[in-house]
Amino acid sequence: MADDDLELAIGARIKELRIARGLTLDELADASSVSRAMISRIERAEASPTASLLSRLCAALGLSLSAFFAEEDEDVSPLARRDQQAIWRDPGTGYVRRAVSPPGTGSKVDVVEVAFPAGARVIFPPNTASLGMTQHVWLFEGEMEVTHRDVVHCLMPGDCIFMGVGDGHAFHNPGEVPARYGVILDRGRS
Repeated sequence: MADDDLELAIGARIKELRIARGLTLDELADASSVSRAMISRIERAEASPTASLLSRLCAALGLSLSAFFAEEDEDVSPLARRDQQAIWRDPGTGYVRRAVSPPGTGSKVDVVEVAFPAGARVIFPPNTASLGMTQHVWLFEGEMEVTHRDVVHCLMPGDCIFMGVGDGHAFHNPGEVPARYGVILDRGRS
């Protein structure tokens, strides 16, 4: 999918979810801490949301990034082939996020693979809409600094850190090569 098509799809999906939940732009803005103007620009495909911003919108809409990118009209299958997994590139950092989990299964757990560029940094501020969600971050290649509750954890290949999604955290690749890691996200909601 071309970047312009993806921006249109992201904007349409946010608007569809917002309307389906009976939320106004102002209500979604309040719940996500994203400005009404920015949400409107995203819905009209005039702006590309960063990872941090999109995760706040998704949390306020009650779903994970994986669920956001899942095709709702797909036939549900327990198998997700690599070439069919949804991929999204953060326009702010260039990090690439692959939704590994089969979509539509009803599982509260999502598995994600991330390729994180050397020198990149992304900050996810605390977000009450994500409270109750947890994640394991498991580093496969490279190195990462993960800041959680004001503590910097230096991860090397094979290391894994557990944290609440709503707590707020930051990811930084201090290395000279891209890092690759898995995220196992538990939405923890009924």
